[in-house]
Amino acid sequence: DLDFAFDLFQNIDWKKKDESTGVPSLSKTAINEIDVILPKENEQKVIGVYFAQIDNLITLHQRKLLKLKNVKKAMLGKMFPKNGSNVPEIRFAGFTDAWEQRKLGEMADFTKGTGYSKNDLTDKGTPIILYGMLYTKYQTVIDKVDTFAIAKTGSIYSIGREVIVPASGETAEDISRASAVAKSGVLLGGDLNVIYPRDHINPAFLALSISNGNQQKELSKKAQGKSVVHLRKSDLQEVELSYPKLEEQIEISSFFLTLDNLITLHQRKYE
Repeated sequence: DLDFAFDLFQNIDWKKKDESTGVPSLSKTAINEIDVILPKENEQKVIGVYFAQIDNLITLHQRKLLKLKNVKKAMLGKMFPKNGSNVPEIRFAGFTDAWEQRKLGEMADFTKGTGYSKNDLTDKGTPIILYGMLYTKYQTVIDKVDTFAIAKTGSIYSIGREVIVPASGETAEDISRASAVAKSGVLLGGDLNVIYPRDHINPAFLALSISNGNQQKELSKKAQGKSVVHLRKSDLQEVELSYPKLEEQIEISSFFLTLDNLITLHQRKYE
């Protein structure tokens, strides 16, 4: 049965059959000499169909995941103003006012996280966010933290409405990202720029703004360094932020948080 043969071949350790000294190589002779065990054909068919159905489910969730990511990317381009405009292409009903533009330094206070590293992580203790986790673990809003450390004197803790941006990273594009911390009492590790927006700026909206569009491009240009790039407080303070009234900020943030939750759901199903 071909489906069974396909699954059987995926279960063989091909590295042990590699005959090359450079580029991996596998000859017809080597394949023909592999010993396999197999049941009768009717059982082969049942096993083959079972794994074919799983493959189809994986492909289905992969497509859904990609589609949602593409929807988010497209909407980020349409729901924030483009160069030279003070209104976005798409808005929620009831909002017509032009967006304002001011430097971020005029609308927020800033500090820096304290020096924790991966070596400080423990099984229990105080929840902690390290800057590297913004690349691999978190999306726009962080409302759950499952990494811990033993708190040190002088540590910076979240209050539940700050925005964090990496202070260092591998590329200028990677470093221009942000997450809003929705949970208080979380340790904020070193190499994190911490932004406290004023009351008329929604933290999730600010995180979305920094991570996308003109603001991201502007920050990427400011990132300094070769093997490792850096973003300073002064770089963030100079960012020109376009923003609507708070009510519209909240609507936009809620829309993208719903998309993020759907993306996470399909990512889990896919995995």
